[in-house]
Formats: sequence, structure tokens, C-alpha cells
Amino acid sequence: MPDSPVPEKDPEAAPPPVPRRPAWTFLTNHGHVLLSVAADPQARITDIAARVGITPRSTLQILKDLEDGGYLHRVRAGRRTRYAIEPHRHFRHPATANQEIDGLIGLFSGPAPSPEVPPPKEVP
Repeated sequence: MPDSPVPEKDPEAAPPPVPRRPAWTFLTNHGHVLLSVAADPQARITDIAARVGITPRSTLQILKDLEDGGYLHRVRAGRRTRYAIEPHRHFRHPATANQEIDGLIGLFSGPAPSPEVPPPKEVP
């Protein structure tokens, strides 16, 4: 049986649809960048931008806003920059100003293991 020819791709075919972002979310891009840094303090700007769904330029501006507001600071490690969060800073909005940002970070990252509780044993 002869080989059937492989159909050629249409160069003008539309790319697959990209899921649309919702019109609004509960957290701002500033919140998402803060959570991204909390999850990976050594993440590159492009990685943070991709995770949040914004441009690297917007990410840099948000990181500057967060640094100017005292929510994080930059730490140089050789040629790389990592970010350290200041967890006991309070939210900026008057309705939530009595809460610290570490509560938000904890909500999305899960509770830290207690030092009194031994880690779970591996099951063979």
C-alpha cells in the first residue's frame, strides 16, 4: 500500500484560540506579582510576567511600586536579582489596612510546617 501524502499545513490558518482573561479578578496584578515573588524569590522578570500574564515592562514597574511601598526589596546575587518580601507590611486599602500581607501569602502558599511536627515519613 503506497504511503499517503501528509497534508500540508495552511500557512494562513488561524492559530489556536488563547483563553481569554476574565474582565476582572479579585486580585490586582500587583497582588499576583507579589504572590509570584513569594512563590519563587529567584524568578526572572520574564517568568513572573508569564505567570501573571503581563508584559515584562509592566512587571518591572509593579516590582518598583512594591519596592517603593516597602513590600519587598531587591537583593543582588552575582548577576541575578532576587526579591525578598517584607511580610509584616500592611495592606494599603483602608478597609484592610489592619491586615498584614503575610496572611495573603499564606492563604495562597499554604501553611508553613510547624517546627514541632516532624515531616511525614515516606511510604515505600
